[in-house]
Amino acid sequence: MTELQIGGLLLIATFVILFSGVPIAFGLVLVSIVFLQVFGDGHALAAIPNTFVGELSNFALLTIPLFVLLGCTIGASKAGKDLYESLHRWLFKIPGGLVIANILGCGLFAAMCGSSAATAAAIGKVGIPEMIKRNVAPRLATGSIAAGGTLGILIPPSLTFIVYGIVTHTSIARLFLAGVIPGVMLVALFAAYAWLSSLRTIKKAKFAPAIEHFTLGQKISGLIRTAPFLAIIIAVTVFMYGGIATPSEVAAIAAFLALVMVMIVYRTYRIRDIWPIMRDAVSESCMILMIVAAAAVFAYMMSYLYITQSLAEYMFSWNLSNWQLILILNIFLLIAGFFLPAVSVILMSMPVILPVLAHSHIDLIWFAVMLTINLEIGLIHPPLGLNLFVIRGVAPTVPLRDIMLGALPFVVILLLFIVLLAAFPGIATWLPIRLMGPGT
Repeated sequence: MTELQIGGLLLIATFVILFSGVPIAFGLVLVSIVFLQVFGDGHALAAIPNTFVGELSNFALLTIPLFVLLGCTIGASKAGKDLYESLHRWLFKIPGGLVIANILGCGLFAAMCGSSAATAAAIGKVGIPEMIKRNVAPRLATGSIAAGGTLGILIPPSLTFIVYGIVTHTSIARLFLAGVIPGVMLVALFAAYAWLSSLRTIKKAKFAPAIEHFTLGQKISGLIRTAPFLAIIIAVTVFMYGGIATPSEVAAIAAFLALVMVMIVYRTYRIRDIWPIMRDAVSESCMILMIVAAAAVFAYMMSYLYITQSLAEYMFSWNLSNWQLILILNIFLLIAGFFLPAVSVILMSMPVILPVLAHSHIDLIWFAVMLTINLEIGLIHPPLGLNLFVIRGVAPTVPLRDIMLGALPFVVILLLFIVLLAAFPGIATWLPIRLMGPGT
């Protein structure tokens, strides 16, 4: 068999294994062993343990468990509820202000925890019942939280950017900076849609919106309760981009500050309160690190059997322009995101895509943002649609069909934003270059 034929067989086998329900890490290692045994030799198999363990010795991986601990700590507290309540007190007079408050809450919560599922669950658990109680359409209520939750993998700190940076040997600090402006723009676009949709609903509705009133003291008290967590965002920003600390050190500082804040603000200092946070952090970190190590074995197998090189050479032979190449890669990433988790897509596809990007002189920082937005769409689009099922869990009274239809307008916004990002790459690249100078 030729290398391309082996590659096609590998693609089929990998999808079969992953859809069988086998854990991703074990599935990737299993496929790698079988293909090296059949198409390789004993020397190739002997290198698997060193490859697996060697990948875990990468110092950059230290940021993963630390940012996971940060996310678990914030997610286990009532910070999401307080954040939403504080924003609502300031925005309640605006049409759709409650929905906008939830979207802004998702953006800020994402900046604290870096997890899409945790963001959707934390904000949605409180926000969706409140929105529905105040006559917000269930589709808009659930769709806005599902879409807002996707910002967790774009707005720094982002585990997706960390994994991408490790795989492509790209600066994680630059990747974090690249996600800031697109993240803020998407929050603004989501909020604008919520405002327009709510305005249209109010004009057509036969009921008057619920009248609420909050004093200045109530507004300020809400800000005081969330201020410590907003301080964490500021601390991460100053330490990382001011050159005071590395991403790993920043992750440790943020995780420590989050634990202290949760203990002080929410009195979460007993062993029975701390234990679930540590348990979940260890469980999620081990899962991600196992996938990273297994993906290194998978990439080694593809390189050893010359599959990666052959696929790259095959794509070079098409003589595509950069625009055509970007279009094809976007379609591929979009479809892959429908079926696989974000981390898996990056670890499985980048060994093949990276040589093509380098050959075409495509900016890896810019491409990381484009890739992440494609994966965001996968989080709110069937059949995987992780955030859709998270929302279904926190809002069981809303049919899954309505949740999907509610997320659809936000899918359109994300697709249009990809086009905008392709036309104006500076949206992603300007801030890293402005603050850190040119380079990768």
